[in-house]
Amino acid sequence: MLEEKNATPDDAGEMPVPLADDDLRRSLRARLTEIPGGLFEMGTRRPTFPADGDSPRRKVKLSPFLISPHAVTNADFAHFVEETGYRTVAEREGWSFVFALFLSQAGRFMRHPPGLTWWRAVAGASWQAPEGPASGLDGRHDHPVVHVAWLDAAAYCRWAGLRLASEAEWECAARGGLERKKFPWGNDLTPGGEHRMNVWQGRFPTENTADDGYVGTAPVDAFPPNGFGLFNMTGNVWEWVGDRFGPPPSHAGAAHDPTGPETGDRRVQRGGSYLCHASYCDRYQVHSRTGNPPDTSTGNLGFRVAATL
Repeated sequence: MLEEKNATPDDAGEMPVPLADDDLRRSLRARLTEIPGGLFEMGTRRPTFPADGDSPRRKVKLSPFLISPHAVTNADFAHFVEETGYRTVAEREGWSFVFALFLSQAGRFMRHPPGLTWWRAVAGASWQAPEGPASGLDGRHDHPVVHVAWLDAAAYCRWAGLRLASEAEWECAARGGLERKKFPWGNDLTPGGEHRMNVWQGRFPTENTADDGYVGTAPVDAFPPNGFGLFNMTGNVWEWVGDRFGPPPSHAGAAHDPTGPETGDRRVQRGGSYLCHASYCDRYQVHSRTGNPPDTSTGNLGFRVAATL
């Protein structure tokens, strides 16, 4: 969890954005996939990190909803910026967190969160320059946009006439219709020796063998989709959802369309990323979660969009 930036209330630091025209909004909505909803089991019985709050396993009832088959891409976000002139939190503040191995001279960037030396605060890092000013998006237009804070994701959604998924919606979608499984395809990390998501292989944080084909982000549709036709619901990039971070509800019975706590200074992230590894952070399972302040941005953090039917 990264908390070096000041925790920002949800209504602070937001930039107003014009709304996309009706035709564009209809077009963006038409790209979403319908999820049938119904009753499903959320969470896990045996949490790896109890403080994450992904336990206990519990029943949740959802109304049908729409969700994007993949994370918002760099091309998608560029269109939003071109239409609105929007500047992300990282661009306004002048820096964001970059993974140290991506920096040719990591020693020049010594500021990092306590205990997390693999993250370095890099001046000029942003969604357009993921590794700092000398980097760009060539060859990455179909990769997920990163260095976006929750506030940025919320602004994109306002423009598009969409929203972030609730945490329950996200997990239901990630499971792809399977019950009590760790991953969108089952319980085996690499079934038949096949990599099904973009996570870390090797020794974290100094050596990534990239056996899955990627050191950093992968295209948003790089691996086979789950049973609902959704790509990269685990691995690749963490994804912001709408809920505030807090413990799971303690009441008995199935919750109906839950939206998380009403207060809290952190927002939930789901799915893990290309930096997840069993030795450090195996939060790349469908029930895994973490939380960060809404102004947090990193090189492994993006989002996907959703809508109400």
